[in-house]
Amino acid sequence: MASGGGVEEVSNKQVILKDYVSGFPKESDMYLNTSGTIKLKVPEGSNAILVKNLYLSCDPYMRPRMRQPIPGNETYVEPFKPGSPIAGYGVAKVLDSGHPNFKKGDLVWGLTGWEEYSLITTTERLFKIHHTDVPLSYYTGLLGMPGMTAYAGFYEICSPKKGEQVFISAASGAVGQLVGQFAKLLGCYVVGSAGSKEKVDLLKNKFGFNEAFNYKEEPDLHAALKRYFPEGIDIYFENVGGKMLDAVLLNMRAHGRIAVCGMISQYNLEHPEGVHNLMTVIGKRVRIEGFMVYEYYPLYPKFLELVLPHIKEGKIIYVEDVAEGLESAPAALIGLFTGRNVGKQVVVVARE
Repeated sequence: MASGGGVEEVSNKQVILKDYVSGFPKESDMYLNTSGTIKLKVPEGSNAILVKNLYLSCDPYMRPRMRQPIPGNETYVEPFKPGSPIAGYGVAKVLDSGHPNFKKGDLVWGLTGWEEYSLITTTERLFKIHHTDVPLSYYTGLLGMPGMTAYAGFYEICSPKKGEQVFISAASGAVGQLVGQFAKLLGCYVVGSAGSKEKVDLLKNKFGFNEAFNYKEEPDLHAALKRYFPEGIDIYFENVGGKMLDAVLLNMRAHGRIAVCGMISQYNLEHPEGVHNLMTVIGKRVRIEGFMVYEYYPLYPKFLELVLPHIKEGKIIYVEDVAEGLESAPAALIGLFTGRNVGKQVVVVARE
């Protein structure tokens, strides 16, 4: 429908956070608002851009953003606002721009809203998409934030060397599947853990991991790691935390490195679990380093140079779990925490 001034106004479906979430999130913590509208024009004099969202990314870090902020205990990402659309990484097409760096028709990836159309006012973390000979959805994963996370955590923080022993938890997820392939390309011995037989098969048969195991079937994680790493672990890419981290600490080698990317086992707990084996980091001189991917975004061009040729030569494979339509987004996001997704969880809002 058109409105005054000749500016087209269209309906704009949105996924809204109902209220702050404690404990395990549910689909009913979000709802689809179908009554909103948006003008397809950037406000006069603004340097914002107006986009049509194509693909949205479901990522574990979005769970802490649903929590009520506790004064003095700020999380590293600002919380969502109840009654407002959820936000996250996505791929979008520019429809109108007041910003000199973006023009109508550009494809971009970066932070956007969980809605059909978004007016983006903070454009610092938006990247223009120049390579369209790969699936556009890859920019929510392999060629977007998760890809950069794998690259920064593995190469920049773990300083890997050929022949090292590498362990990855949540290994079939958006980040883990890539870390494993980077490690294999470097000539490391790679083992991953995941939560189902299907995912374990994927790690061994599709991503080329040397070994993989289902952590749900291991009564003793310490014994499992000892089995796969009789000589210990040089590099642990941490996505899980809790009991897995505790078991890994007992199995690290001298001068091992742990890149802490996430701790999905802790996100839905009211009281985080303790870690009991931290003393081992002294005797084994283990370095544990947490990191935030956005600090490494200046390396994005270097990352593309490394990864694009590998994709084109079929040396890096990426598995996506695709949910169709904005209305499927809440269920897709919740599914991350029950391990329902196989590979990178993507929501298709529109294909064009």
